[in-house]
Amino acid sequence: MKVCIIMGSPRIKGNTAELLKPFISTLESNGCAVTYISLSDKNIQPCKGCYACQQIDGRYGCVQEDDVGVIMETVIESDCVVLATPIYTWYCTAPMKALLDRHYGLNKFYGKATGSLWAGKMIAIIATHGYDVKYGAEPFEMGIRRLCEHSDLKYMGMYSVRDEEDIASFQTEEAIAGAKAFACSLCHYEIAR
Repeated sequence: MKVCIIMGSPRIKGNTAELLKPFISTLESNGCAVTYISLSDKNIQPCKGCYACQQIDGRYGCVQEDDVGVIMETVIESDCVVLATPIYTWYCTAPMKALLDRHYGLNKFYGKATGSLWAGKMIAIIATHGYDVKYGAEPFEMGIRRLCEHSDLKYMGMYSVRDEEDIASFQTEEAIAGAKAFACSLCHYEIAR
């Protein structure tokens, strides 16, 4: 299985990166090919709402010349996309939100082009947050659930850990075991398909 992890944190060695360590190692030990994309150094312009991408069949087709086209090609080539992000103000970070807003070129629903470049793919969330999960991360999860319904994606769930002691919160046996179990659930789902 090809897994694309999109890392939204501006801190490349922060809490979310720490939680991803056991997750990634478990995916790789189960034979997954993992591509890790950190958004912290990427040029991601906001969507212009021009709908030019909706006129182009068979490829992403955005007219903007930034890093999003390459990221979307990796998404298209993947079986599973993992959105890894700290929760800021009840949603993902600004670079990840800008990237998510640019998904239109993957769904050809609004112009002369037709079809979807990512229908059927698995989408999962790894989140870190300050509040309890329901209060802190549920708004982001709901947004991704709706994106999955709209885009015919398979929502695989969210694994999240609350920041109570900075990075130590993500190094506990419980946090590590949960990250590993979540990775295994993705691998086992793909095998069962």
